[in-house]
Amino acid sequence: MFPGHLHLLPQTPQLHFLFTVIRNVETPRTDFVFYSERIMRLILEAALCMIPVKPFNVITPTGAVYKGVRPDDRGIIGVSIMRAGESMERVLREMCRGVRIGKILVQRDEASAEKVPDARFSYTKVPKDVASRRVLLLDPMCATGGSVIKATEILINEYGVNEENIIFLNAISAPAGLRKYLGRFPKVQIVTAAIDDDLDENMHILPGLGDFGDRYFGTIED
Repeated sequence: MFPGHLHLLPQTPQLHFLFTVIRNVETPRTDFVFYSERIMRLILEAALCMIPVKPFNVITPTGAVYKGVRPDDRGIIGVSIMRAGESMERVLREMCRGVRIGKILVQRDEASAEKVPDARFSYTKVPKDVASRRVLLLDPMCATGGSVIKATEILINEYGVNEENIIFLNAISAPAGLRKYLGRFPKVQIVTAAIDDDLDENMHILPGLGDFGDRYFGTIED
């Protein structure tokens, strides 16, 4: 169904439970944050396993040599697609101490049928050396793929990032969005925790979980 650059987390009973909690409309914000961050940790661990390593030996307390490894010298930078992508920043900082994080705002044209990105309303702030790093692109939801496509175009065309150095980290995707994104950027790696059924007439993921950013940051309107 999808090329080999798409990596779906193992669909374990524990992951199924975590999604049951955060998809539930009755789940309070505190639980939504806690359990969604558990999913984010699994996604990040899977993504970090894709980072190349090099040999690095250490001496253990017994005096023996342990033939270990450490990440290569390229290093990583996180880039969150605002606003929902910012929800993944805390977990990234906890797992990768000292990591630098950039931001890309891609405003959508809500009047368009597919809510396509509107280039008139965008903002980008990333570290100057982003082109020489591996980029973890953060956005928990991928519906039509429009926002992540625009963000990836910005990184490649305006900042010189190599396509193969981008890993897109995502919690829930729609098949249409994945096909569109991978069709445009076949060398990008994607780590996702769930591939849902479809999109509704409003381009919302089904069954989905609603607006991730609103539920995470507590900005749901009554």
